[in-house]
Amino acid sequence: MIKNIKWILFASLAIVSCSQDQEDTSGIEPEVAVSAGSVDFSRYVALGNSITAGYTDKALFKAGQAFAYPKLMADQFATVGGGEFKTPFMNDNYGGLLLAGLPVQGVRLVFNGTAPVSLPGAAPTTEITNFLTGGFNNMGVPGAKSYHLLAPGYGNPAGLLTSPATANPYFVRFASNGTTSVLADAMAQSPTFFSLWIGNNDVLGYATSGGDGSDPITPVSGAPGAGFDGTYAALISTLTSAGAKGVVANIPDVTTIPFVTYVGYNPIPELTQAQVDQLNAGYAAYNGGLVAAKNLGLISEEERLQRTIVFTAGKKRPVVMLDEYLTDITAVNPALIKMRLSTPEDYVILSYQGGNPQTHLAAGNGTQFPLQDGWVLSKNEVQEIRTATAAYNEIIKAQAEAKGLAFVDAAAIMNQVANGGILVGNYHFTNQFIQGGAFGLDGVHLTPRANAYVANKFLEAIEKTYGASFKKYKVQDFPISYPSFLPN
Repeated sequence: MIKNIKWILFASLAIVSCSQDQEDTSGIEPEVAVSAGSVDFSRYVALGNSITAGYTDKALFKAGQAFAYPKLMADQFATVGGGEFKTPFMNDNYGGLLLAGLPVQGVRLVFNGTAPVSLPGAAPTTEITNFLTGGFNNMGVPGAKSYHLLAPGYGNPAGLLTSPATANPYFVRFASNGTTSVLADAMAQSPTFFSLWIGNNDVLGYATSGGDGSDPITPVSGAPGAGFDGTYAALISTLTSAGAKGVVANIPDVTTIPFVTYVGYNPIPELTQAQVDQLNAGYAAYNGGLVAAKNLGLISEEERLQRTIVFTAGKKRPVVMLDEYLTDITAVNPALIKMRLSTPEDYVILSYQGGNPQTHLAAGNGTQFPLQDGWVLSKNEVQEIRTATAAYNEIIKAQAEAKGLAFVDAAAIMNQVANGGILVGNYHFTNQFIQGGAFGLDGVHLTPRANAYVANKFLEAIEKTYGASFKKYKVQDFPISYPSFLPN
C-alpha cells in the first residue's frame, strides 16, 4: 500500500533524518480498527487542480504524484474495500513537458543551498502527445479553474495551438478523447466516492499575476461554465447524480501563501543618502503636481498624501508602484500617473525576487520607475481576492450541506498556518518560504509532509460524516522537500 512512499522516504533520508521515527518509518499511525462506514470506496475519483494532481516545486513529476493527497487517501481506502487508484504518471522525476519534441514546460525546482533553481542538467522527457489510455482516478489537472472541469475539448491537442489556448497540456495527455471534459471522464468511471477541491485557481491566477488583468477572478455568479455558483452546483449535481458520496474542500486565502508574502512590500535592499537625495529631487515635480491637483479639487488631501513619493535612506525600502485604483489626473498633467509608494498592505510577489532585488535597483525598477502592476498585489487587489474567496466558500459549504457531503475547511487550516502555524507531533508548519514545511519551492504548492497532513484532514472529515474509520499518517515522517537525486 505504501510502496511508493517508502522508496521516496529512503531517497530523502538525508534531509529528513532529524524528524524521522527511527523505530517506524512506515508513515502510518499505530493500528486502529478500520471501517468504511456507510461508504462504498470501490471506485474513488479525485477531481481538482494542481494540488490534487501532486504538482509542486513548479512542476508535475512522478514523486510528487505519488505523494498527492488523493493517492494517500486512496491507500487508506484500500484497507476498507477501496479499488485500484490509477494516476496519469509523468515520464520522469524531472518534470516539464514537450510538445512535438520542443519544451513547453520547464523542469522542477531544487534548492541549491541559497535559492530555488531549475534542476541542473535536466530536461523534460514527457511528450504531451504520447497519449495515455485507460480511465484514471486522479483527475487533478494543473492550472484548471472550476469551469474548466466542465469544458468540452479541454483535452483536445488542437486547442494547445489556439491563442489563447483552449486546452490544457496535462489533460491532453490522459483525456479519453478530444471532445470530452474532465467531469465527463470522471463520470465515465461510475464513481462510488469522489473528492472535489476546486476553485483555488479561480483567484490564484489573479494573485500570481499581480492582479494585472491578464488572469481575472472568476465571477461569483453566472451560468455553469461562466460563474462559480452555477459551475460548482453543476459539478456537485453531476457527481452525486448516481448516488456517489463524497468530500469537498473550500478555498484558502491565497494572499497568505509564500509566493505572495515572502518578498514583502519593501524589497529595495539599501539606499544611500546620495541615492535618496537624487531620487527625491527627481520626484519633486511630481509631488508639486499633486499639490496643484489637490488645490484644483481633483484629488483629496488624503490621496495627495498617499501618492506623495519621498524616499529615506537605509535597508528594506518600499517601492514605487502603479496603482490602478488611484484617481486618473493625467488629463491635467500627463506626468501625474497613478503611482505611489508601497505600504504594508501591499505585496510585491515572488516573481520580483526571481529578478534579484539588486538587479531591479540597478535598473531603477521601483525607484526611478514604478513597478508594473504584474509585480505587485495592491491592497485593493488583495481585498478583491478575499471578497471572491469568501463568496466561493459560502457556495461550497452550502452545496456540501445540501448534499450531505463531508467538508474540509481548508481556509481555516491555511489561516492557522499563516497565523502562528500548526504543531503536528514534533513538527511546526508555517507559511515561511522554503523552511516552513507547508509549501514547496514555488511558494504555492504543498510539500509531501503537507500532503500527508491534508490527507489526514480529508480522512477525518469522511469519518465524521460517514462513520468510517481509518489509520492516519504520521505527518512528521514525511519529507519536506524532494532531493535532486530521486530515481526516475
